[in-house]
Amino acid sequence: MGGYILRRLLAIPVLLLVFSVIIFALIQAPPGDFVTSYVAIIAGSGTSITKAQIDEMRDSFGLNENLFVQYFKWMGKIMKGDMGLSLLYMVPNSVLIKQRLGLTVLLALFSFLLSWGIAIPAGIISATHKNSFWDYFFTVINYIGVAIPNFFLALLLMWLAFSWWGMSLVGLFSNEFVNAPWSWARVVDLLKHLWLPSLVIALGGSARLTRVMRANLLDELGKPYMITGRAKGMSEWALVMKYPVRLALNPLISTIGNYIPQLFSGSLIVATVMNLQNIGPLLLQALQTQDMYLSGAILMVYCLLSIVGTILSDILLAMVDPRIRMENN
Repeated sequence: MGGYILRRLLAIPVLLLVFSVIIFALIQAPPGDFVTSYVAIIAGSGTSITKAQIDEMRDSFGLNENLFVQYFKWMGKIMKGDMGLSLLYMVPNSVLIKQRLGLTVLLALFSFLLSWGIAIPAGIISATHKNSFWDYFFTVINYIGVAIPNFFLALLLMWLAFSWWGMSLVGLFSNEFVNAPWSWARVVDLLKHLWLPSLVIALGGSARLTRVMRANLLDELGKPYMITGRAKGMSEWALVMKYPVRLALNPLISTIGNYIPQLFSGSLIVATVMNLQNIGPLLLQALQTQDMYLSGAILMVYCLLSIVGTILSDILLAMVDPRIRMENN
């Protein structure tokens, strides 16, 4: 198992190199560049900029250079731990990402725990009470969770919170705590605002995970070892929790690699609608303004999260399922 993990870790630099080429091609694909977007914003405000100034900006940002030169300069900085400079904010990208990383991790952690905390019990109840009221109830809730767009659900819950309790849950802080230093009052204010975006982000994923958990658990409940366990006098609850649930968790664990980057992005539209101070809106703004180095740095972070999440899911699968450990040996 240790050798398997080591091989996967050694593959991370190679995978990041491949992803960097794809990311650079994607951020260069739209027509124009950052200067083009900047000139359009200036023109929209009623002012103008001369061609000489435009050419000077492109030279200073290195946008007139060959694409291969731009890529190798960008990758050279990343390999040294330098994520480059944001063309929009004129601030190092590492600083911008670091400012939002803590809240992003906290929001992702709450959403992940909430998603699994809903999906696993709901899937177990649905499978063990097939065709009962609770099975149909969770089925309807799951269909609603999958069908309703997250941003619409966010708007609906925000309206209900304001109508029923008079709470404005836009953002992760109240106005007086946005730029305030950390204190117990600021932590309490954060927790008051954190539950709604966590719930909105978690519901779509938990609805899908519940259906996966139910389907896989139903497959396990009908297998011969369940009949043998009942014949030996094991209680139904202990039997279900000891064997079928552990096996039914495998597909859920295998989705961690794809699920973690989605949680960290915070769903771009949801984060924008709710004015969340996480990385999602920062990426959206970078893409809209064609701030290529900022968007590229964030996408590289997401790719790293995908790789780490996949390795983590493989390790957890080996811990949960002894058959995988035997195959790796």
